[in-house]
Amino acid sequence: MESIRDPKEIDKDRNEIEMISNKRKENILLFVPNIIGFIRILLAFVSFFFMPKNPIPALIFYFLSAFLDAFDGLAARAYNQATKFGALLDQITDRCGTLSLLMILGTFYPEMILFFQLIMIIDIASHWIHTQVSIMIGKSHKSISHDENIILYYYYNNRPLLFGLCFTNEAFFILLYLVHFFNGPTIVFGLGMFQILLLLMLPFAFVKNFINMLQLIEACNRCLKIDQEEREKMRTIGEQSKEQHRKLN
Repeated sequence: MESIRDPKEIDKDRNEIEMISNKRKENILLFVPNIIGFIRILLAFVSFFFMPKNPIPALIFYFLSAFLDAFDGLAARAYNQATKFGALLDQITDRCGTLSLLMILGTFYPEMILFFQLIMIIDIASHWIHTQVSIMIGKSHKSISHDENIILYYYYNNRPLLFGLCFTNEAFFILLYLVHFFNGPTIVFGLGMFQILLLLMLPFAFVKNFINMLQLIEACNRCLKIDQEEREKMRTIGEQSKEQHRKLN
């Protein structure tokens, strides 16, 4: 015959089980790639503080924030810590960093404010809708099939191309920021080194923003396709329900 256990012992065992369970729970916020993401955000904010009047410290902290972007993905794979939160954190950090730089450029070059506004709209809209649709279908935002869009497929599946276009696009706006303060040593035709580099980056920045526009269009098409499939599914269910109702009557 089993002895009746003391309720206090039962509570003690329950507390021990809960403590063991809590120890096993992972704190996703403290994953290595996410910590890198938080450091990137901090560095970016320090950069924003210096941007209006102090280009050297502003660029140092901006570059450090951008440089760490290369390591969060590596850490996620190395420690098996890839998460949806981490992907969103990485995406939003990139977007906010570029947007903040473009806002400063809008104050430096007021005659180009419409251009900067269009770049910001395309950048944030294309990446937000693309990421949102990817979450809807349960895939990475970099998962694009060859049949969906061949340009986006090669863009996301060719790491050197992806890195190169992202780097040169960012370099274009950084150089545009830099030449507001100084042009660098004169090289040819009275143009400074930074001005020449700016012109060299221009076609790559154009291609990158063209791809952003393609991404926006493709993401909208994918979202429309999801809506159509869901409506057709609901319509089919409704018709089947009506048919069953008729048979019962």
